[in-house]
Amino acid sequence: MDGTSDVQRWVRGWRLRLLDAGLLVYPGVTVAGVLQHSDGAAAVAGCVVVGAFAVAYLLAAAAADRRATRLFWLLVGACAALFALAIPFANADAFFLAAVVLSVAVPRLPRRVALVLVAAAAIAAVVVPWPGGPGWTQAVALVFTVLMVAAFAEAIRANTALVEARAEVARLASEAERMRIARDLHDLLGHSLTAITVKSTLARRLVSAEAARASEEMAAVETLARQALTDVRAAVSGYRDVTLAGELARGRELLRACGVAADLPTAVDVVGPAHQELFGWVVREGLTNVARHARATRCAVTLSESTVEVVDDGVGGTATGGSGLDGLRERVTAAGGYLSAGPLRPRGWRLQVTV
Repeated sequence: MDGTSDVQRWVRGWRLRLLDAGLLVYPGVTVAGVLQHSDGAAAVAGCVVVGAFAVAYLLAAAAADRRATRLFWLLVGACAALFALAIPFANADAFFLAAVVLSVAVPRLPRRVALVLVAAAAIAAVVVPWPGGPGWTQAVALVFTVLMVAAFAEAIRANTALVEARAEVARLASEAERMRIARDLHDLLGHSLTAITVKSTLARRLVSAEAARASEEMAAVETLARQALTDVRAAVSGYRDVTLAGELARGRELLRACGVAADLPTAVDVVGPAHQELFGWVVREGLTNVARHARATRCAVTLSESTVEVVDDGVGGTATGGSGLDGLRERVTAAGGYLSAGPLRPRGWRLQVTV
C-alpha cells in the first residue's frame, strides 16, 4: 500500500543514507587525532586501523539495511575491536569511533545495556589520564550522537507501527464493508426472491383455471424482479433506500400473495425519522420470514415510537434464527437497540425490536 511504501522510503531511503554518511565524520576526526598524537610508522598504522574501521562500519550499515542480523553483529564486533586498536594511536580521540559503534548498536540493544555502555564509554573518555587531558569533547559528542541516532531509530519504529496499524484498520474496514454488502444483499434479495417464488407458484397453479389472474401475478413477478435488481444495484453502490412505509406496502402485497391476512399499519408517523429505516429493515425481515417459513394465516405489525413488533400465528420455530436475523441483530445493536425473537404459545412467532 502507499503508506507502507512511504515508510520504506523513509527507512531505506536517502535519510538513512545521509545518517550513515554523516557518521563517517567521526573516523575523519579520529584520523586527525592519530596524526596529532602519533608519528611515522605509528601514524600510518593508526590511519590504517581507522580506515579499516570505516570500511567495517559501512559494511555493518549495509548488513543492517539487508536485515542480515548475524553478519551485522559480527561487523559491529569488528568495529569495536578496531576502536580498541585505535586507542594507542589516537588516545581520547579514538572515542569518536566509540560514538559510531554505539550509535549503530544501541538501537538494537536492551535499554539498560545500552545505558551502561554509553555511560561507561563517556566516563572512560573523561576519567582516563590521556596525554592531551580529559576527553570532554569526545564524551559529549558520543552521548549526543547516540541520543540522536536512537531518536531517529525510535521515529522509524513509530512510523512503521503507525503504517501497520493503518493497514490493519484498512483491512478491518474492508472486511466490515464486505460483511455489510453481504448482509444487505441477503436482506434485500431475501424479501424480493421470496415474493417472486410465491407469486410464480401461484401463477403456475392459476394458469389453467384463471388465465387473467395468472397473467397479473406474472406481471407482479416481473415488477418484483426489476425491483430486486434495483435494490442490488443500490446496495452495491452504498445508496440503498429502505423506508418503513415502502416495506409495509411491499409486505402487504407479499402476504396477500401468500394468502396471509395482513394487519399492517397504514401510517408510520408515530415512528421518528431516526428510526424509520431501521424499522423498515425489521418489517422486511419479519414479513419475509412469515412468507417463507411460518405457514401462517394471519400476521400483524405493531408500531410505536420506539418499538416495532411482527407477530404471526404460524408454526413457530426455534429462537436461534438464521443469517437474516443475525444481520438484523447487528443493525439493531449498532443503533443501540435490542432485538428479541422467538416462538409464542400455543403457536406463532414474534419478532420485536426496541430502540
